[in-house]
Amino acid sequence: MFLGVDGGGTKTAFCLLRPDGSVAAQSVAPSTYYFGAGIELVGRVLEEGVGAVCAAAGITPAGIDFAFVGLPAFGEVSADVATLRAAPRKVLGHDRYRVDNDMVCGWSGSLGAADGINVISGTGSMTYGERAGRRHRVGGWSELFGDEGSAYWIAARGLRLFSRMSDGRAPAGPLLAVLREHLDLSTDLDLIDVVMNRWRGDRGRIASLCPQVVTAADRGDEAAAAILTQAGRELALLVDTTRIQLGFGADERVPVSYSGGTFNATAVRTEFEARLHDRYDLRQPLYSPVVGAALYAAKLAGQPR
Repeated sequence: MFLGVDGGGTKTAFCLLRPDGSVAAQSVAPSTYYFGAGIELVGRVLEEGVGAVCAAAGITPAGIDFAFVGLPAFGEVSADVATLRAAPRKVLGHDRYRVDNDMVCGWSGSLGAADGINVISGTGSMTYGERAGRRHRVGGWSELFGDEGSAYWIAARGLRLFSRMSDGRAPAGPLLAVLREHLDLSTDLDLIDVVMNRWRGDRGRIASLCPQVVTAADRGDEAAAAILTQAGRELALLVDTTRIQLGFGADERVPVSYSGGTFNATAVRTEFEARLHDRYDLRQPLYSPVVGAALYAAKLAGQPR
């Protein structure tokens, strides 16, 4: 059997695939995002999740032919890479696995582990693609100075727009009423209390305001709509850059898929698709990221390590 592990910011998903491609078992465990919680968290979560999925399938870890473990933030702290690579060994009891960033799970699930590019736009944003064994990532530089086109990026610009509208530095639009109502603000300056004091600038909670920017745009707020249009352009730029870095030819139609809640916004998706034109073969995701992780494990099992 082949084990896929899709680590995420809110949960970690586990999936066992039989050689015929059918799902043998799945399980869910807490997040493996260890920033702030300590790197030991990763081993604990893997032990819990692997134990549960193996029990559901009626096997032991020794019965796993190969595993792919996708972890959030893997490769973003050089000093942690060796520790993260070693973590599954203690749980599995063997070396038949590979560890990489969880972006690989989304790409493999979306395109069935075939050459092409996947763009992710949820709380953050990035692309990952493969072509003829070459691998490349673009974006994902954090909310502070990256993640263009993501839910956080949209929400942060929405908050900035709210402050400008409230001051009179920008024409007032529907966004004012949308955020006042959604956040139950007594005065506009209470926005500072909510975001910086109560939420302490939490990345996920700020990103959760993205739908309010979409609502404002749907109510005719042109400035909010412009934020969504720019998000679509930024996401298309990630794809174009990945295409170049992977060496796809100018005349090649490159398979592209996408995932993440930001694409639920029609304005974002429309601009994204318009920017890709006919150079890309835009596809709906084939499988979930965790199934993609298991598919990648099967693919890796047939390759020299």
